Amino acid sequence: MSALTASDAHHVLDVVLATERALHRVVQPDKINLASLGNLVPHLHWHVIPRWKNDSHFPAPIWAEAQRTGVARPLPSNAALLCALKAELSTLNEMP
Repeated sequence: MSALTASDAHHVLDVVLATERALHRVVQPDKINLASLGNLVPHLHWHVIPRWKNDSHFPAPIWAEAQRTGVARPLPSNAALLCALKAELSTLNEMP
């Protein structure tokens, strides 16, 4: 993120937060973890991970060892996620 211009970094974070809001609306998790992890290939990506208190890894990160057997959750449709994400992204141009 620090290699981006201030404007680009702000835009990326706006998109990440819009994605978080869309996931909250559609899947209604107890919380959402945001993570930006690096590796050997220079690129930028964020993980926006819905979490529930009874998921198999909670409260540890999903890439840690499982704490228990998790409860399966129904997956939302791609259409529902896309609709919520489009709605959230549309508000970015309206913000000052």
